Amino acid sequence: MSTESSVSLGGRALREADQEQPVTPLELFFDLVFVFAFTQVSNFLAHNMTWLGMAKGAAIFAALWWAWVCYSWLTGTVDAEDVLPVRMVILAAMVAMLLVGLAVPAAFGEYALLFSIAYLTVRVLHVVFYPLVAPPETARAVYQIAPGFLGGPVLIVVASFTDGVLQGALWILALGIDYGVVYVRGVEGFYVTVSHFVERHRLIMIVALGESLVAIGIGARGFELTQDIVIAAILGIIFVIALWWLYFDYIVLAAEERLSQEPGVNKSTLARDSYSYIHILIVGSIMFVALGIEQTLGHVNEPLGPISVVALFGGGSLYLLGHSAFRFRDHGTVSVLRVAVSILALALIPVALQIRSTVALFMLTVLFVALAVYETIWSEHRNRIRSDSVDAS
Repeated sequence: MSTESSVSLGGRALREADQEQPVTPLELFFDLVFVFAFTQVSNFLAHNMTWLGMAKGAAIFAALWWAWVCYSWLTGTVDAEDVLPVRMVILAAMVAMLLVGLAVPAAFGEYALLFSIAYLTVRVLHVVFYPLVAPPETARAVYQIAPGFLGGPVLIVVASFTDGVLQGALWILALGIDYGVVYVRGVEGFYVTVSHFVERHRLIMIVALGESLVAIGIGARGFELTQDIVIAAILGIIFVIALWWLYFDYIVLAAEERLSQEPGVNKSTLARDSYSYIHILIVGSIMFVALGIEQTLGHVNEPLGPISVVALFGGGSLYLLGHSAFRFRDHGTVSVLRVAVSILALALIPVALQIRSTVALFMLTVLFVALAVYETIWSEHRNRIRSDSVDAS
């Protein structure tokens, strides 16, 4: 690489935090196994339409999300394209993650051991290799959090030999340790290349939104393309477009500018909180929205069941609440309008239970489209951010 985009330290290509860094083809290739794994989570939810099934699906997604987060920090530090050992580790992790994805449908049952061993392999590759290619201060930081980063996945392996309440308790403990260690220990020693870091999360958002589009096709599969199916499909894609608009129109612009202004460890802390932690609410909510859309396409002439309605309307509400948490962490403010719409989406759940699924989806789509239109035309906050972004470019 050129000296503008990387520096050499002990033969390793390290990213410079103040330089623009495009996401590499290897990173995009790596994300494909997570596309598959996320799709498998959606399939798991669709085949486990119980409240316990929803909780298990959320736990599986939380584990997958944290694995992706770990590697996003690694490839944000070291250019995996130019450092051959890193490239090989990324590719090895892809193989293990493919096995994780294959095991997702029975991650709490028949394939629990396969899922846990493959998942532990993904995490071990990260923890063992990261310190070898990172700067010394980052290596020390990884060593300090390694017990938690490996302890959580090890507990999932232990959980694979159990079932019922004990299995669930071990999963909760594992995720708590895994997510909690970096919060308790802090992120001193870790560095963020802002443009690259934000772009990785933009792309994973596209992956999640793409899952919602796939859900439209899955929901309509096996049915004749009647007028009702076509209308439901159109409503589904309009709703997904609204979700895209509400995130990409100005939220990410404000967040990237805010992140770039933070110095030193404050930048890493903000990146951890706003992206590694808070984005699980935003991305995860889309998984539940996708389930709601899929169920709508499969039941266009009848009301949805309680789980499907909560997935659709509750997922939409959680999406906006995630945006609010994102903005509050970055700027200390919230959008009153977005909070109000998220509350209204929840309040409409009893109504949605009594009407045809297509009408319910229409109601939610109109609500989100109206929010996007209002902000685009009349929000001074949004227009100021867009204007500042244009001026900066």
